Amino acid sequence: MVVKRKNKRRDTIQLMLVIVIILFINIISSYVFHRFDLTSEKRYTLSKNTKDLLNNIKDVVYVKVYLEGEFPSGFKRLRDETKIMLDECRLYSNSNIEYEFINPSENPDKKQRDEVYRQLYQKGLKPTNLEVKEETGKTEQIIFPGALVSYRGKEMPWELLQTQAGVGPDEVLNNSVQALEFGLASTIKNLGQEGKPSIAFLEGHHELDTIRTADIIRTLRSNYTVDRVALNEDIASLSERDSLPSGKIKVANKYKAIIIAKPDSAFSEKDKFVIDQFIMNGGRVLWLLDMVYTDLDSLATGYSVGLSNTMNLDDQLFKYGVRINTNLVQDLQSSFIMVNKALYGNQPRWELEPWIFNPLIMPQSKHPIVNNLDLIKFEFVSSIDTVSAKGINKTILLTSSKYSKTVNAPVRVALGMVNIKPDERQFRDSFKPVAVLLEGEFQSLYKNRGLAKDFIENKFIAFKEKSTSTSMIVISDGDVIKNVVQYSTRKVFPLGYDVATQRTFGNKNFLLNCIDYLCDDTGILSVRSREVKLRLLDKKKIKTQKLKWQVVNTVMPLAVLALVAMTLFYLRRKRFAK
Repeated sequence: MVVKRKNKRRDTIQLMLVIVIILFINIISSYVFHRFDLTSEKRYTLSKNTKDLLNNIKDVVYVKVYLEGEFPSGFKRLRDETKIMLDECRLYSNSNIEYEFINPSENPDKKQRDEVYRQLYQKGLKPTNLEVKEETGKTEQIIFPGALVSYRGKEMPWELLQTQAGVGPDEVLNNSVQALEFGLASTIKNLGQEGKPSIAFLEGHHELDTIRTADIIRTLRSNYTVDRVALNEDIASLSERDSLPSGKIKVANKYKAIIIAKPDSAFSEKDKFVIDQFIMNGGRVLWLLDMVYTDLDSLATGYSVGLSNTMNLDDQLFKYGVRINTNLVQDLQSSFIMVNKALYGNQPRWELEPWIFNPLIMPQSKHPIVNNLDLIKFEFVSSIDTVSAKGINKTILLTSSKYSKTVNAPVRVALGMVNIKPDERQFRDSFKPVAVLLEGEFQSLYKNRGLAKDFIENKFIAFKEKSTSTSMIVISDGDVIKNVVQYSTRKVFPLGYDVATQRTFGNKNFLLNCIDYLCDDTGILSVRSREVKLRLLDKKKIKTQKLKWQVVNTVMPLAVLALVAMTLFYLRRKRFAK
């Protein structure tokens, strides 16, 4: 009897203690917010930059996700992961994230359904034709794997599906899951920014004109103020200068970044000095340069010669840490051109032929600028060498394929080359860099170097020998930013569109990432480098060992539970039998 009373008192004390601990934990948790992510790659943990962005949201962000309906398992996973991401973001935004999932195909009226499709397409969502296997056969279904994000009267599209050439559907969906946080965070950032950063395309050296850069400019204007600026050897063309009471000159750049798109004439030393001092004062530059001049239009007679393009920029780029070689990269992984195969005097007979001077670059780097991007189309691209530059960090963003080689200028380029089968043994100059990111504190090209007296003695120059921490990207092809134009109708095709194959490559996304990286001080773009591991079931084992794994996953847990219960029952009986 005494033993029973002691046991009862002990059990009561233990119960009360458990209740007190639970109440204490609940009280503490109401003041301290923390979430535990037990996945190895922390897939459900938002980055610090994203959390900071969400904490600063001042109003409700409303997300309409058009990924609802009957889908294969892969798209269901993308839908479920999107919901999880939105729920996670909602927690860190003080409940300022609201969302709904919509099936754009639910309306049985075809006319009304097509009208919904048209509106979604006009708002920037890309449709995907999905083939669904059913018992009665295969059916096709149009889906819009994307969302429309609204904030304070502004609306932007958010693409959920990240397509890539040569990548299996499972990996495409996995890459899409990886990109969810970045996609939502960057969309919210762009909607929420009060003032647009200013960027400028340089003019005055026969750079690409407005119609040949129309698509990228139109896209950039959603998030940036875009100007065109002629330097004209004017030190104030890229910056503003004010006199201070102390007599010193205060310098402020007018633009966050400048874009130098395919110039084909020489820069004067004064123009180079203007660019140099823009960089020294923290300005960012996207260089898109052709060191060998030739293009497809010059092949109208059947052949052309690629000559060195003297732009007088070699010493400046060398000082900053790179050298663009006067050669052309030939690559077996290339795009196609249309070639007339008919005999002279006969009706034209156009055929698609691979063109080794136009490499298709598949990004291999995990850097956020290029991570998981689609193929990028280049035309007559040169190789880049990195050189020693103190304090500069160099990152290779893009390279040619394993089967590539270089030919030095002058280069004979002829359409007849498509009739000669390339010898694969010659294409062993692999992975030649064609795009490089430079970051750090740059030394001025004009340190300990003279200029014209009237320029040097100008008190408003405020010359700097070393930059603040800044960055630039060097791409050895100006055509990568050029869109196709049908001049007879003035129709502008999307950047990256290939007339021969009627396919759009990843040029626009690549260049937008470049500019966003150069101009973004929040670090949101770094989220693109996060990786979620793809863990797929072994399809062969599923077929051959189906029964075995069904037993392991259903019977074995029950057997373990039964064994544990019997063991506990035995121990308890043995203990209290005494």
